[in-house]
Amino acid sequence: MLQVKDAMYPVSHPLQPEMMLVEAVDHILNAGVIGLPVVNQAHQVVGFLSEHDCLPFLITGSYHCDSRIQVKDIMHSPPVTVSPNKSIVDLAQEMGLNRPKVYAVVEDGRMIGLITRSMVMRELNQSLKHCKVVA
Repeated sequence: MLQVKDAMYPVSHPLQPEMMLVEAVDHILNAGVIGLPVVNQAHQVVGFLSEHDCLPFLITGSYHCDSRIQVKDIMHSPPVTVSPNKSIVDLAQEMGLNRPKVYAVVEDGRMIGLITRSMVMRELNQSLKHCKVVA
């Protein structure tokens, strides 16, 4: 059975609540995903920040040359998380119900990675190509 841990990737630079918006946007853009989890000092996921969340504040900030916004001011909390042992098929079904497109992968209360809708699609497509049993 394919599991989330088979398709996820580690996040080397998660966001911090006190991080400034401009730095957070750099992290999101460099990661090549539509958003990143926000973790506290204990590496526990406390929120999520997406491109969509950032855009209004980037517009306002760039117009007024004001960059005082911190991640904690605009992140979504509580975040949506998933276990590394969850079935890829189960997660794909959840994602098909207009759930978030990006999930923090959490084990024992700590973030260990990230999984996106495209990663799930890639894994299921590979499974279909090779006729692997996925469930």
